[in-house]
Amino acid sequence: MSAQKETFGFQTEVKQLLQLMIHSLYSNKEIFLRELVSNASDAADKLRFLALENNDLYEGNGELRVRISADKDANTVTISDNGIGMTRDEVISSLGTIAKSGTAEFFQNLTGDQARDSQLIGQFGVGFYSAFIVADSVTVRTRKAGEAQATEWHSQGEGEYTLADIDKAERGTEIILHLRDDEKEFLDEFRLRSIVTKYSDHVSIPVEMYQAPTEESEGPDGEKIPATPGEWQAINKATALWTRDKSEISDEEYKEFYKHVGHDWEEPLTWAHNKVEGKTEYTSLLYIPKKAPFDMWNRDRQHGLKLYVQRVFIMDDAEQFMPNYLRFVKGLLDSNDLPLNVSREILQDNKVTQAIRKGCTSRVLKMLDRMGKNKPEEYQTFWNEFGQVIKEGPAEDMTNKEAIAKLLRFASTDSDLETQNVSLEQYIARMKEGQDKIYYVVADSFQAAKSSPHLEIFRKKGIEVLLLSDRVDEWMMSHLTEFDGKQLASITRGDLDLGDLDDEESKKEQEASEKEVEGLIERVKTALGDKVKEVRFTHRLTDSPACVVADEHDMSSQMQKLMEQIGQQAPETKPVFELNPEHQLVKHLNNVQDEDNFAQWADVLLDQALLAERGSLKDPAGFVSRLNKLMLDLSK
Repeated sequence: MSAQKETFGFQTEVKQLLQLMIHSLYSNKEIFLRELVSNASDAADKLRFLALENNDLYEGNGELRVRISADKDANTVTISDNGIGMTRDEVISSLGTIAKSGTAEFFQNLTGDQARDSQLIGQFGVGFYSAFIVADSVTVRTRKAGEAQATEWHSQGEGEYTLADIDKAERGTEIILHLRDDEKEFLDEFRLRSIVTKYSDHVSIPVEMYQAPTEESEGPDGEKIPATPGEWQAINKATALWTRDKSEISDEEYKEFYKHVGHDWEEPLTWAHNKVEGKTEYTSLLYIPKKAPFDMWNRDRQHGLKLYVQRVFIMDDAEQFMPNYLRFVKGLLDSNDLPLNVSREILQDNKVTQAIRKGCTSRVLKMLDRMGKNKPEEYQTFWNEFGQVIKEGPAEDMTNKEAIAKLLRFASTDSDLETQNVSLEQYIARMKEGQDKIYYVVADSFQAAKSSPHLEIFRKKGIEVLLLSDRVDEWMMSHLTEFDGKQLASITRGDLDLGDLDDEESKKEQEASEKEVEGLIERVKTALGDKVKEVRFTHRLTDSPACVVADEHDMSSQMQKLMEQIGQQAPETKPVFELNPEHQLVKHLNNVQDEDNFAQWADVLLDQALLAERGSLKDPAGFVSRLNKLMLDLSK
């Protein structure tokens, strides 16, 4: 018995996605079957998990499966499962909206170019809506296990859908695709079988198609071939891929399984499949994606691995097995040492969980290290997508800090390109004789780092400096203080000491230039007062008259800005003001006799240095006014 139909409007994002599906994925239409079979498999996994506590949900039938059939007369393809099913509210939530964070950002990235947009769809995940690639209307009939009432959902993929209460004897979901006139190829059973074999062979429950009955016949040698009854036959291996031996699994199977488990359109960059035996027994299959999800920086985004216990699906997004800085890793774990009734609360403080987390983290770090050494181009692709996430690692994971540091890549003064990155190991290998530190500078942008006045002496002496410009860099470097026995030193902090790189002749020249402007430091201190912490001469500059640095134990300007950006109050610190005694402007400053005029010059030099270091001033109008006055005085 069915009730009166109700009509609902789609969420705006769904309308956009449906139009995109219909018009952009024309080149690979067959993926609709992969997506719908994957959803059916997930529904079976969820039922199996819930039935651990309530066996009645099986309703007397624990044989889980997916069935595919084609009706040429009706021009339909039907995919049905006897998994968990959905209630009416769940149908509205799942099929009428896109309940995924990052949706708005996804649509902002659409370009109108069909080829590019189809790749974006893949990164977003196509799911149920892929049905509309080949169908001009879709009917969904579903009943949740343990519930009496079933629901029918129907839509033509435009502005609205209808819902009605119906009767349905079997639990689970049945999806009927009313094919477009130009998609009749998918009515061919051989075509459907080949798609399942290609994309869904790894699905751990049977994917069945109906084998029609045959009559008794005679073979070529006159022998009798008995009649066969019509029956549903599995057309996939129906064996969980991760339980098979690695030598039996092809790269193509691994890649297709990734698309299933990762809900991704693209192939993975690499993967690791391992079975661990001993004190803790588990199997892991871990993948590194090619593309970062749009919502990777969303704090509410769910991430983690699929968790199975003794091949029984337990939960999606089990974040306890992977540290936050590796939140992009996809894949699954199957443990023999966790109880089947495991919950997120139990996982929080569990020795088995900790051992598995430690093992999986180490495996991913080694996998990335191998990629960096053996496949640098692939690693560059990875770094462009996930480098900023990896940079969170040194602060989060002290145990693996050295291993994480090996994965880091930096722009440097040895290249004019931001994308030509160097590892810390490569930097050390080409350090100058006598150099005992790894030098770096942090700025707001690559261009600002590359143009920093603090680099001048390093360029003069041919010393390579790492150029850091990501928001996370200053925070990362506050936790990464050394690598392979070499101290990492900021060239914008403390007094500059080049050690053995400074020759005696240079030191004598520096002393002579300071003697020429003797007494200048005290005059500048008096003029600037409490605007600065200290005034001193420096020889880190060759082309600039002055710079500011942070005292050795003070917070840097970049860290202050980072704290302000996240809404935290940064402690007030004053800069150390350094003057280049060899620069003509500093020599001119020393010759200014009028103290008011001298103070104007000192203020302008300080503001210039602050502007170069921080990119902004507290009183830009005052700086412009002083600069204009001095320019007018010089023009007289």
